[in-house]
Amino acid sequence: MPTTRREVLARTGAAGAAVAFSGALSELFTGTAAAQATGGSGGYGPLVPDPDGLLDLPKGFRYTVLSREGDPLRSGEGKVPSNCDGMAAFAGRRGHTWLVRNHENRMDGRVPVPTVEGLTYDPAAKGGCTVLEVDNDSGDYGDYGDYGDYGDYKVLTERVGIAGTSTNCAGGPSLWGTWLTCEETEFKAGEEGYTKDHGFIFEVGFDPRRPTSVEPLTAMGRFQHEAVAFDPGTGVVYETEDAFDKPFGLFYRFLPKKPKGGYGSLHAGGTLEAMRVPGVPDLSAVTETGTSFDGIEWVEVPDPLAKETPVRLQDFGKGGITHAQKLEGCYWGGSCVYFVSSYARSEEGSQRDHFGQVWRYDPRRRRLTLVIIFGPDTDVQLPGEEPDNICLAPSGGLMVCEDGEGAQHVFGLTRQGKVYPMARGAQNIGTPEEPAWGEFAGVTFAPDGRTMYVNCYTPGTTFAVTGPWKH
Repeated sequence: MPTTRREVLARTGAAGAAVAFSGALSELFTGTAAAQATGGSGGYGPLVPDPDGLLDLPKGFRYTVLSREGDPLRSGEGKVPSNCDGMAAFAGRRGHTWLVRNHENRMDGRVPVPTVEGLTYDPAAKGGCTVLEVDNDSGDYGDYGDYGDYGDYKVLTERVGIAGTSTNCAGGPSLWGTWLTCEETEFKAGEEGYTKDHGFIFEVGFDPRRPTSVEPLTAMGRFQHEAVAFDPGTGVVYETEDAFDKPFGLFYRFLPKKPKGGYGSLHAGGTLEAMRVPGVPDLSAVTETGTSFDGIEWVEVPDPLAKETPVRLQDFGKGGITHAQKLEGCYWGGSCVYFVSSYARSEEGSQRDHFGQVWRYDPRRRRLTLVIIFGPDTDVQLPGEEPDNICLAPSGGLMVCEDGEGAQHVFGLTRQGKVYPMARGAQNIGTPEEPAWGEFAGVTFAPDGRTMYVNCYTPGTTFAVTGPWKH
């Protein structure tokens, strides 16, 4: 079992420390429409235990279970797959919402994504995406005793979006309203039972005008992808790599041949480059927030398809390349791209230990800045262990999914730096003597901000949460 954040803090004597974020949290919201909001400064109060044992929420909030692992898909294509992970919400017809949901199934996935003709890349692989069309009229969800409502009036359609991919972890929305799903693996054909190479990005659509393509976006690289974010001004795509072993992952940018070209344009190809911070081989070595590096270099990847050598191991010439452990979240804000290193552990090869970094890259100035760092003086309970998926909340703050040991939460983070619990998983996947809970993933809001959607990874469950959201 890996060393947990709480164990490390206990050893360093920081177990009783107060919440301390090093850096300007308001930076995370700069340039967004929600940044002007002022609500949500005090959270929503304590969590109320759910009598149905699924999801604990503050008083006044309600949930509906939209989909559960192992239940029949409404399309009749098979069962709802397991390992619900990254997700995004898109505006649909007649005020409905499209939810595109990743399934991080490897070869040992409990319930695979059903193979569907025309939507399957590698029939041997078990991952992929499912697509739900949801009536997002929040309506009256009743009292806490009415928690588990599966009514068809909420989920209108539910079907396979893409199948035959592997380890679909996160991704990101395109500029033209499709979902880019990322494979967090780099197995090749013939390995582990796969019949095709994996480690690609695929474009998933959900209407006839922009259908899913099962052809991988090969020019965007073959590596352990995590997330992507578009520069809306130039069409450049930034990509993170969540590599599990040293040398750790890289931060990339993809320069499309047809920038902002619309649906299908990424198949025209482009140039993949990796970030080099001169003199900094490992981002974990940077410990002071506000530290900036000018003259950031971008080095063309010698072999984006990694035919012989994984990209992070390739020869980038004099000066090498810059690595970082657990590069995960990635999003665009204002005129900059932000990306997250969830943690770094010296015992696993990083230069220094930390419990989370948030970096900002300004492409106009070619400047990289460490905005936020967590720990070891960060409180052991809040904002939780190994923060993962994030999204903007209607109040102007963030919602952060926890992925670690012990109880699992969705935490809210206000622009003033206050952390509050928004949801807690109540599905015990352990034993009464040794309880355990699945991580949260894919938190996202409906376009109108009235409904929060979030997944429990295990058992795979998708929730719609409504209540007195502050806007």
